[in-house]
Amino acid sequence: QVHAVESGGGLVQPGGSLRLSCAASGSIFRLNGMGWYRQAPGKERELVAAITSGGSTKYADSVKGRFTISGDNAANMVYLQMNSLKPEDTAVYSCNFGYRSSKYSMDLEVWGQGTLVTVSS
Repeated sequence: QVHAVESGGGLVQPGGSLRLSCAASGSIFRLNGMGWYRQAPGKERELVAAITSGGSTKYADSVKGRFTISGDNAANMVYLQMNSLKPEDTAVYSCNFGYRSSKYSMDLEVWGQGTLVTVSS
């Protein structure tokens, strides 16, 4: 069984920075990709940033130039550096890992439990 656990959320003032981390543990043969999603109150969950196992990245338009996703395939870790934070970035942030548990298994995914980021003065 595979688990993912986030850390690094909290309260930050507008213009500030936070770094989120997420670690996956368990039976992972290979990572396919990693991502960060967020859900603000009353809104649907949205993709914030994603990174493939090869290092290609994509970002939501609203965070381009402010957020940076990075990953460590060997350590099964994904990070999200968030700079120039705005009140509208307030949300629960969840990590997602796509993986295979063995060479011939189907593609699977695991979600973290979420960490709250609050941007407020």
